[in-house]
Order: sequence, then C-alpha cells, then structure tokens
Amino acid sequence: MIKRAFALACGLTLACVASEAQGLKLPQPSPAQTIKQDFGIGSVELSYSRPAVSGRKVFGDLVPFDKVWRTGANGATTISFTEDVTIGDKLVPAGKYGLLSIPSKDSWTIIISKQVNVNQPALYKQEEDLVRVLVKTMKTPKPVESFTIQFSDITPTSCALQIMWANTAVTLPITTNFDAKVTAQLDQLMKSDKPPYFNAAMYYMNSGKDLKQAEAWFTKATEENAGAFWVWHNKAKCEAKMGKNAEAKVSAQKSLELAKTAGNGDYVALNEKLLATLK
Repeated sequence: MIKRAFALACGLTLACVASEAQGLKLPQPSPAQTIKQDFGIGSVELSYSRPAVSGRKVFGDLVPFDKVWRTGANGATTISFTEDVTIGDKLVPAGKYGLLSIPSKDSWTIIISKQVNVNQPALYKQEEDLVRVLVKTMKTPKPVESFTIQFSDITPTSCALQIMWANTAVTLPITTNFDAKVTAQLDQLMKSDKPPYFNAAMYYMNSGKDLKQAEAWFTKATEENAGAFWVWHNKAKCEAKMGKNAEAKVSAQKSLELAKTAGNGDYVALNEKLLATLK
C-alpha cells in the first residue's frame, strides 16, 4: 500500500510539472516578424524569423558560404506581392513566393522561388526558381545583432529590400510599373459624375505627365472647393513647374491666406517657402 501511494504521489507530481511546463511561455530565440509595405498601387508583405548573433561567427560559419540559406531561422521566409513587380530583369506576377539566398564573401545570390516551404536546404529545388539576382555585399556601419530584413528608399515605382546581419548587408532593388492601370482608371473616372480632379492632377504632376492638363484639373478642383488651401498650394507648385511664376504667386498667396484662416501652420510655412522661390 505504501509503495502504491508513493508511486501515485510521484505520478501526480510529474503530471503537475508537465502541465506547468506546457503552459510556460518563454521568449523565442528567433522571433518571427511580418512586415507589410504599401508599394505602387499595391503592397508587399514579408514573413521571416530573426535569429541573433549571440557572440557567434555568422557568415562563413553559422551560415555557410556558397550554400542555399532560408534567409532567416525556423520556418521558410516568404514574400508576397499584390501587384506585379520587376526584380532583376524579370517580371514577378502578383503572388506569394519563397525568399532564399546563397551568401558568398563578396556577393549573394538572392532567389525568388515558387517554393514557399523551404525551411531547410534539402527541400530546395533550383528548377522552381523564378528569379536569381547577384548582389554585392556591403559592410554595415555597426554590427546588427538581430537578423533584419526591411524595405527602404521607397518611391512610387521602386523600393529596396535590405538584408542585414552581423557586419554584412545586401540590397535587392524592386520596381513596379502601374502607369497603365492608373491611366485606365482615370480615363473611366474622369467620365463619371464626380471626376477626381485633385487626385488626377496630383498624379499627372508628380509622375511628370502633361502639366497643362494637371493645371486644368487643379483649376477644376479649386472651383469645386474654393477654400481647399492644399489644392491651391499644389496648383501653385504645378504652375511653378510650368514656369508660370506670376500665376504660381497668385495661387500660393491664396493658399497662404486660406491656411492662415484655417489655422494650418504647416501649409502657412509651405506657402511662405514656395513664395520665396518665386521672387
């Protein structure tokens, strides 16, 4: 009886320990991160895990040179695009892909793969590659403890995918061409009951299209909302780009007065700066 009671007590103790262990939550050594970046008229999303240096030699040791790497830790690293993009010289259709790499001492091969499950080199199939781009390595200004992938240098048509860890960084350029889609949308919307005059004018001005058309649309936008100081300001910018400084001064002064009335200090300052360049 005593032995049976002792065994029962031990069993209950072990069960309690196991139960507590199952409920124990600890920090992950390679925490996952998902980042989403608006890009062009769509977005790009990246999911990966972030190992730490932790005093180790990384490239050429922990991450061997000249071998396929999942570009992170734990699960596969993936990248998704909601619109078509161009990487290297190849069109990448909208969709979800694996982001792999082959690090070398002076350069890396960045791979966009149709495989989204490569969490170990044995699973990799080169025939599933969609894009391969060779990029040069750079030395980081200071050591990067946690493996980092981020988007930088974002413009309406381009961005840079930066990969950094330890003392090494590489950059992958990504571009998108959405002009045809936007132009098609504008062609339809400008025929509607409420044409988006301001947004259409901004697109034409900022993308270097027909400035005369942009100015006409800005004028229409001011007629619809005469108190919109932001519209008057951008109309002035458009006129300045066209070399019509006299007209730009009138529009900027109008915007300045409206911004003061509205108590918007930001546009007051913007107009004052613009007017100073039109003297």
